[in-house]
Amino acid sequence: MTTCLKLAITKIGDLLLHDKITQDKDGNIIPDIELVIPNYQRPYKWTAKNVIQLLDDIIDAKNENKETYRVGTLILHQDKDKKYNIVDGQQRTITFSLLLNALGADLRFLEQPLADNPHNTRNIPNNFRTLERRVENFSDDREREELLDYIKNNCELIVVITTDISEAFQFFDSQNARGKKLYSHDLLKAYHLREMKELDVAETEKVVKGWEDLDQKELSTLFSDYLYRVKEWTKGNKAWGLTEHNIHKFKGVTRQDNFPFAQFYKGSFAYADMVNHSAMPFVSGMQNFNPFQLDTPIVAGKPFFDYAKHYFEILKDIQNNDKYEGYFINDNDIIKTLDLRKYKNGVGNRITRLLLDTAILLYVDRFCPTERPAKMDLKMLDQFVVFAFVWAYSLRAQYSNLGWLSAQNFIMGNDKTNSFNIYKIITEADSPVSLLSTLSDRVNPLPFDDIKAKKDNVGEDENYLSYFDKYKFLEGRK
Repeated sequence: MTTCLKLAITKIGDLLLHDKITQDKDGNIIPDIELVIPNYQRPYKWTAKNVIQLLDDIIDAKNENKETYRVGTLILHQDKDKKYNIVDGQQRTITFSLLLNALGADLRFLEQPLADNPHNTRNIPNNFRTLERRVENFSDDREREELLDYIKNNCELIVVITTDISEAFQFFDSQNARGKKLYSHDLLKAYHLREMKELDVAETEKVVKGWEDLDQKELSTLFSDYLYRVKEWTKGNKAWGLTEHNIHKFKGVTRQDNFPFAQFYKGSFAYADMVNHSAMPFVSGMQNFNPFQLDTPIVAGKPFFDYAKHYFEILKDIQNNDKYEGYFINDNDIIKTLDLRKYKNGVGNRITRLLLDTAILLYVDRFCPTERPAKMDLKMLDQFVVFAFVWAYSLRAQYSNLGWLSAQNFIMGNDKTNSFNIYKIITEADSPVSLLSTLSDRVNPLPFDDIKAKKDNVGEDENYLSYFDKYKFLEGRK
């Protein structure tokens, strides 16, 4: 498909009431605009507060006699059926439609079905009723007609139209970057979309929907707190934060990279992907191949999005201690104690828990099948969790106030008990047995006199230090 990028300006009335865009850059009308909200769009999240603010802004502009009131940018993807999918501007477009409808106009745009989710089913009717009540409070019909006329003819949108879905998403990300700082994972999304030129529109939309369906705050945390840090720590580096200056670590090898190391990783991914999509796992009864490893390069493009979802789900599993959900951490007594509110609050507690969860994530990635782990796999994991807990919480116990500098130094190796880089040890082990053997030598009992954190009621289950005592990792207790 030949890319066609058009810039245009449209009046709200032309777009929503007459299905046309007012003029392109050459001054020509673009007719037959069928606006569609695609299934990969996020839910409609504007609340009554947002819509009233927009209405008040429009009324202020009208009262100030502004001939033109620009209300934002609309990014559209024109698909092969000549429909115009809204990539960016959905919240504002729906709100203008509700406002026009509250003022008595009929719109075809509002007739299309939307995804059945709590945001759509709650916010759309609530916002319409809010606007309807506000409009009913106007002094007379003439005031309502003047407002309707102003919205139709004076409120304008800048419109960007492209026939390339990847280009539409890239433009969306760059547009948002001008107005606010994007999360680093958003920048990575834009980069990897550029590497997906070989995919058709439907597949690209499916990939983007899968990404957007994930909780974006949790996705940001996954990359910045876990995936980035584990990449640095396994190499023996300190890891302070993921920014636009170091996101290249997640760009990976591209289709054009032909160095032997790049061919090796691309070949490994391609083989795993081929086997997993064949009948071989079903016929042979074997597990699907894991096409990812945390300490190896990513393959750019669609594999990056699969990679993100893969580790998003594994981390969620690890952090869920429910007895019957997930594979890896189930009704674990240590984790049950660490999940208490008192161990989730405070900077030091959060840092220590992150170190523990990251170590478990790396272990699972290296040694546990992600589908149907065997009883022996889980038994070895339980043993590792004890060592990882003692390692991480030796750090917590030795500081009354723990910050990131002390934590990084602990990982790199300082004079504190059990200070060593567990992440490098995990990646250098060739089996769970050899890893547990190494940790048996490296993890030492914690001297009771070295404990600087609160050590009251050590013997009680609700004190994490009780597990040091239980597993014989507490020395010299008085």
